[in-house]
Parts: sequence; C-alpha cells; structure tokens
Amino acid sequence: MADDAMPTLAVWKFASCDGCQLTLLDCEDELLAVAGRVRIAHFLEASRAVLPGPYDVSLVEGSITTPEDAERIQRVRQMSRTLVTIGACATAGGVQALRNFADVDEFTSVVYAHPQYVSTLATSTPIAAHVDVDYELHGCPIDRRQLLEVITALLVGRKPNIPAHSVCFECKQRHAACVVVAHGTPCLGPVTHAGCGALCPAHQRGCYGCFGPMESPNAGAEAGLLRATGMSEADIVRAYRTFNAAAPAFVELSRVTVGPPPAAGPGNVETERE
Repeated sequence: MADDAMPTLAVWKFASCDGCQLTLLDCEDELLAVAGRVRIAHFLEASRAVLPGPYDVSLVEGSITTPEDAERIQRVRQMSRTLVTIGACATAGGVQALRNFADVDEFTSVVYAHPQYVSTLATSTPIAAHVDVDYELHGCPIDRRQLLEVITALLVGRKPNIPAHSVCFECKQRHAACVVVAHGTPCLGPVTHAGCGALCPAHQRGCYGCFGPMESPNAGAEAGLLRATGMSEADIVRAYRTFNAAAPAFVELSRVTVGPPPAAGPGNVETERE
C-alpha cells in the first residue's frame, strides 16, 4: 500500500498528564506493527513532524479546561473522521474536575501569585460535552490492550470490542477472591467499568474506580456495600470524586447517602472486626 493511501492517525493533548499517550508509546512491538499500516500524521509526544488533516482517526487525551481548548476541540472534530477519547480526563473530566465542586477563583487565588493572568474555565469537562465522540476508552491511564483493540478494529473496518461490564466480572475471570467478602475491604469494583483486568483486587486491594462507572451502576446497593465495610458518608463521597469526578454516574453515586447495608455477605463485616 502506498503511503498516501494509508489511513492517518492523529493524537491530541488537552488538560492531562500525558499518561495515556505514554501508554500508546509503551506498546513498543505492537506499535511498530501498527505503524506499518497507518501514517502517524500528528503526535507531538512522539514526533515534531506534523502532516495536515483531515485525519482518519484521532485519539484525544485530556479534558477541556480553558476557553482556547473549547475552541480547539471543535477544530479537531472537524478534521477527524473518527474521534476516540482516551483516559479519565477525556471521558470524565479527570481529577481536575474536582474544581467543579468548588470555587475555581478561590483555587487560583491561593495557588497563583498573579491569578489575573490565568485564563481558565470554572469547570473541567469531558470531550463529549463539547463535540460528538465515536468511541471512548476509559482508565487512568488506559489499558494498552483496549487501545490496540480499537486501533486494530478501526484499521480493518469493524466495531471495536470494548466490554461494558464491571470489574467484578474480571475478578471472576482471574479467580480472585472478592476483597469485600473475604476481608471487608471497601471496593468500587461492582460499579466500575472493566478494562484493567481487576489489577487492584487481584493484589488484595479494593478497586479505586479509575476506569469510571460501568453502564447502569446500582447506586443504592454500592453505597450500602461501602457502609458495611465501615466507610463514613464523607469517605464514600471522596471515593467517587477522584479520577472520574465529573462522570454523571459517579456524581450520582457520591450523592447517595441513604439506604441500609446489604443483609448478607459483607453486612457482618463490623461484627467480624470486633
């Protein structure tokens, strides 16, 4: 295939730490194979060489936090036939969306010596709040296997196979014991999107929810489960306001403050601890 006939790939950065872009670079051997079938036309993390659009696929990392970025994402969308958001910042506003629950002017006055020179929005919002998005890859950072699945699927013209179930499903696949039932450890696995391979529960740690909410999470049940492990209402709120603070489902979950704990399983955690 001639170079000018190859599909083009662009990678864009907005407000983020670059971790999801580094995941792409860390693919190493797999990336070399992909590079033989696609022209990387815009990827400033990897090269200063930039080819003009339009682009067949754009990967977008980061949230929208400034007026300039709100305008720039519109141009990226116009130049991109398929737009894929990658990571918690791009899909849910990122940890910087904690500003959404407070006064951003107060933050800037405390952090910066001359806040009058800081141009920022009052909120940090996901890319989908500004433009149409074709696919989303969750995680902080994203999973390299899911990233390669999306790129490969788009190259061959099929729909990417990205699971929508919870981390609990992955725990069962790994034959990992439930940390809530076995140890009374708080865990967001029942309401968190799969993709990490149940990394934390497999090492006897509760899920931190870095892949964001699964489809249709049960808010009341999860709140009761967390209370049964001894978490306070304030701790439950903080558990949801981290990597994916602005994800609508996690915002709802952080507001659920009523309801009894489950009657079985971890419901007797406090008794066992005593």
